[in-house]
Amino acid sequence: MATDWKALEDAEDHAYFMAELMDISPESFTIEEKKQILHDMIASSSAIENAMRDEFAELDEVTQTRLIDDLAADGPRSREWWYEVLVDGPRHRDFPTLSDGPRRRR
Repeated sequence: MATDWKALEDAEDHAYFMAELMDISPESFTIEEKKQILHDMIASSSAIENAMRDEFAELDEVTQTRLIDDLAADGPRSREWWYEVLVDGPRHRDFPTLSDGPRRRR
């Protein structure tokens, strides 16, 4: 089954747009609406990351390694950060990756 990236991106865009509106005019939103906007932001960003991990898991190990290396080389985030997002931990998570750096191990 193919991922509907447009729908995922549209949901995230809408959630963050609503957050911007809330930031501009917080008095226009009830506490319940504010909670829902926060929930939608977390859920939509998590859904995108979960879909990324699903598609990444379908790749062979060599392709996975190359992709992580390429992402780290082309962007501001480290190889360790990409490994944490795409490989380390459960494939489906309730919260998006919020940190720019890798998590500290306990």
